[in-house]
Amino acid sequence: MRSVVVHGPGDLRIDEVPDPVPGDGEVLIAMEWGGICGSDLSYWRHGATGTAVLTHPLVLGHEVAGHIAGLGPGVTGLPVGLPVTVHPARLVGDPALPARITGRTNLHPRVRYLGSAAFDPHTDGGFSELTVVAAGQVRVLPDGVSTQRGALAEPLAVALHAVSRAGDVRGREILVNGAGSIGSLVVAAAKYRGAATVIAADIADSSLAVARAMGADDVRNVAFGDPLPEDVEVVVEASGAPAALGPVLRATARGGTLVQVGNLPGTPTPAALGDLVTREIAWLGSYRFVEEISDALAALRDGLDVTPIITHTFDLDQAGEAMAVAADPAGGSSKVMLRLG
Repeated sequence: MRSVVVHGPGDLRIDEVPDPVPGDGEVLIAMEWGGICGSDLSYWRHGATGTAVLTHPLVLGHEVAGHIAGLGPGVTGLPVGLPVTVHPARLVGDPALPARITGRTNLHPRVRYLGSAAFDPHTDGGFSELTVVAAGQVRVLPDGVSTQRGALAEPLAVALHAVSRAGDVRGREILVNGAGSIGSLVVAAAKYRGAATVIAADIADSSLAVARAMGADDVRNVAFGDPLPEDVEVVVEASGAPAALGPVLRATARGGTLVQVGNLPGTPTPAALGDLVTREIAWLGSYRFVEEISDALAALRDGLDVTPIITHTFDLDQAGEAMAVAADPAGGSSKVMLRLG
């Protein structure tokens, strides 16, 4: 079968590898769609993402969907042909967590994630014609949800988790800073959860157009001098740009909440943070998700349309071109999808 494999910085190949065989408690999935994420781009461009560094070739991809093609021993209730997506996380070792974070499995100290080099051996991802995962990672797509939309359940789950970190957003005004694919999904998630007004800010008109299509009531292009709104009670920072932190904190209301879902650098970086103290802002991190992938599938079933973030589609053997488009800040892309099968 064919797989999209990163061998090192700038070295992406379509490799022919043996077809996988599901073992005890595992499911074989014939993959159909995959979405390119920032971590996929980072492995391709830098050979690393965060603290995870490539030490040998890695199959990319964790935003995927397809149909069940086979079952390993002991698996029941998942018939061949069933359309599914995958929860990419699998806990390693003792699943118990301290009482203060009971149930927050995204904070487990050791998690294998599809398409991740955090462990050696690495955890191959789903950008393949066939992939094997544990049966417990399989999530059945609701009736009417295509595999292309199902591949968006994982990033939508990230967005829903970020919104949930802010608490009940019904009837509230929300600012989303950064209108990339996650930021635009946060816009959709906030409206789905009942936010009264959602304002999106970015430096690219193309990204803001996607955010508008995803439900933003107002958009601000800060590169062209559009000011951020003032005194917003709930702000979601989705750009991960340290230079944005000062203005975003200033836009947050006194006593308000700032949720940080954009990945910040792991190295020392200047940022203006004074308003965090003087405005008594609650600054909360948001990392991946727990079981919000099930909430995401329910939202898709209920008619939440997230397809406006899909700006480009490529076949599996065009993965190199797809990655280049996704990585080009001037290319106008949001979510770039791979047709895997």
